[in-house]
Amino acid sequence: MGTGQKRAGGTKEKILAKSLELFASKGFKETTVRDIASAVGLQQGALYNHFKNKDAILMALIDQLMSSAIVTIFEEKEPAELYKRGKSLLANIATTFKLLSFDGKNEALFRLMMQEMYKNSDIRDLYHEYFYQQNIKKLSAVFFMMMQEEMIRSSDPLLLANEFLTPLFFYQTQVVLLKLDGKSTSSAVLLFEKHVDYFWKSIRVADKEENGDMPYG
Repeated sequence: MGTGQKRAGGTKEKILAKSLELFASKGFKETTVRDIASAVGLQQGALYNHFKNKDAILMALIDQLMSSAIVTIFEEKEPAELYKRGKSLLANIATTFKLLSFDGKNEALFRLMMQEMYKNSDIRDLYHEYFYQQNIKKLSAVFFMMMQEEMIRSSDPLLLANEFLTPLFFYQTQVVLLKLDGKSTSSAVLLFEKHVDYFWKSIRVADKEENGDMPYG
């Protein structure tokens, strides 16, 4: 890659970084292209060399969120590999949600997505497909295999996946809101681990373990 290409790439990333700051603080609608260009140190016309318009910047930022740890939470592994981890898999998923609540960039991206989701059908589609459907489908397949191996009680795996993941999104939102208001997040943070313990105890096959401690979780 030549020097010019590197410089262009660096400018593009700077535009995205400054845009995220402005969108998260002022809101997407209230932020102008002139605001972004000024924050980056560019003439407004020069910014259009990198992005067609403000909407293109927004979608580029949302694309970054689509590669976040929540979207890739199952590490591209197949359910046949994942189900053997039992409770520890659920604990790792919960920990991912918790840690991302304290990652500044991911927090800002998540806030931006939540703000714009009600106004932009493209963002709603991305949220539904990548944040919701893919994770729900993968986790439901994992739960189905756990049932086949009698690690957990027989039930509706799709419903179980929803019941496990939905509170994690809620707890993550709670942490973000508490941080936004400068309040303590201690009690909200504990909910991630408590949820895993409570959920696992409610679905495990009790006669195969003592006190929730299984060789696979």
